[in-house]
Amino acid sequence: MIVRHCSRSGERVLALFASTLRIHSASAALAAEQSAPDAGGLFSGQQAPPPAWRQQVPQHARSAPAGESAAQVAPPTSGFAVLDPSLPLPQFSALSTPKRERRPAMPLSEALALVKKRAHAKFDESVEVAMNLGIDTRRGDSQVRGAVMLPHGTGRSVRVGVFATGEAAEAAKAAGADVVGAEELVASIQESGGSALPFDKALATPDMMPKLARIARILGPRGLMPNPKLGTIVAPSGMVAAIAATKAGRVEYRADKGGVLHAGIGRVSFAEEALRENLVTLASAVVAARPKRAKGANFGGYVQKVTLSSTHGPGVPVQLPSIATFVDYSALSNL
Repeated sequence: MIVRHCSRSGERVLALFASTLRIHSASAALAAEQSAPDAGGLFSGQQAPPPAWRQQVPQHARSAPAGESAAQVAPPTSGFAVLDPSLPLPQFSALSTPKRERRPAMPLSEALALVKKRAHAKFDESVEVAMNLGIDTRRGDSQVRGAVMLPHGTGRSVRVGVFATGEAAEAAKAAGADVVGAEELVASIQESGGSALPFDKALATPDMMPKLARIARILGPRGLMPNPKLGTIVAPSGMVAAIAATKAGRVEYRADKGGVLHAGIGRVSFAEEALRENLVTLASAVVAARPKRAKGANFGGYVQKVTLSSTHGPGVPVQLPSIATFVDYSALSNL
């Protein structure tokens, strides 16, 4: 009755006293274990079994549900079949996947016909060419970049933007430029961050180039920054001709880091003869832009591989001699 009606401070004292008794009992048991000799004598070399309170409890016994003893819980290995160790181990072998055979190169006429035949999209697919060039792109003097006017165009409508002022801006508007502006156009592109550019190709007069430096980081990665090598920096007197050439089918080409040049040469709806002439014109311009340090002294050494494809179609390799016979070498000065 006294313990039942004691205050909170009394309960705390009793709890502290009980914990002290438990610690003292455990210390006494540990001292007795260390001082007691083993079953075989002090010098028998055999260790006595640990006391019951120090024995390890199996994992499955420790995880026994409440209300069940460890003996009622099945060991972890129960329910598994024990295999005969004399049986051989299973042998695993990798699945043999059939190697994809490379399509042999074919003449240009047959390649163009096959590309047109395998275009099954619901829209008029583009016909593209990939040229593997023997150049070292790590060197600055081995870059291949330029522009060429295709005789039959590219089959796509091009929006032209012109950065110009004064008479050049008026001439650009009269020539059919889609967007014409100066500082106000530069400011609008800078504010938008290039999210919605209103043109696909950009031309500029020389006096506008210092002002375009503010948006060089926007136009440069998109390939829209005017460049004298591409003929996109135009004098006011040549603005009308430059806009007409850009809209008619002027193609810019550039080799990537792997030395591969990609360009479009038309649409699937074009005639095979028109596609062939566009490809030969592009190949002649690429050969004319051959760096002095490039590999090979002829078309087959400099242009190592040519592949044609449509937008959603497979690549078709082309025999190099079937293109080299039509290439114009008259503008070639460094072979």
